[in-house]
Amino acid sequence: MPKIFTPTNQIRHTNVAVVRIKKAGKRFEIACYKNKVVSWRTGAEKDLDEVLQTVAVFTNVSKGEMAKKDDLMKAFGKDDPVEICKEILAKGELQISEKERHDQLESMFREIATNVADRCVNPETKRPYPVSIIEKSMKDIHYSIKPHRNAKQQALEVIKLLQGTIPLERAKMRLKVALPRKDAKRLKEKVTKLCAPLESEEWEGDRLVITCLINPGHFREMDEIVRTETKGGGALEVLDLKEIKEGEEVLE
Repeated sequence: MPKIFTPTNQIRHTNVAVVRIKKAGKRFEIACYKNKVVSWRTGAEKDLDEVLQTVAVFTNVSKGEMAKKDDLMKAFGKDDPVEICKEILAKGELQISEKERHDQLESMFREIATNVADRCVNPETKRPYPVSIIEKSMKDIHYSIKPHRNAKQQALEVIKLLQGTIPLERAKMRLKVALPRKDAKRLKEKVTKLCAPLESEEWEGDRLVITCLINPGHFREMDEIVRTETKGGGALEVLDLKEIKEGEEVLE
């Protein structure tokens, strides 16, 4: 019985995620493990061997056809497969099925809506919206998911867009600010200017303790005042991330 030879430039792969890039008029692909490409791009995975099924560059992963060195040199200016694989991982397009793409977009849509619900309240009731209401509002304005931006960035964009369609405002943070006696008079005005509103102020020993609500956008400025201007003598504590009355809850 005659022997059957597999061409040396062919490697077969199954159950792979393919990342593809087009350069110098040619297509180049790498074979990766599913779910590892995103981990590599976010920095969660740093071991290249955990991402690549094999350190090789292909013209067609599904057919197992490997790229020629001359083509790699022409397209990438190098023929080191490790460095080329890293470049394709960083700049290439992840090939996924339509069902996977649909599932990913649905998951991100819900994650964005959850982010918005976590950050905002109805200014009339001071209560957060159910995630389902935010999702419906996003659909009403035909919000289009941007797969290459994270959910937090898109949530901030959605908040601005939804403010024109439903009563919505960023939930306030409740803070406890402690100022040393020697700095209290000088810094009190700066601190209270950021409060919306001031809830209480009292002396505890040699510290002035202020409890207040602030807009989340002012937190960094408040933190800077307490840390820098008291030279470490002050303290800042987050009591609540949202201005929600005790006993209130969200029902979906």
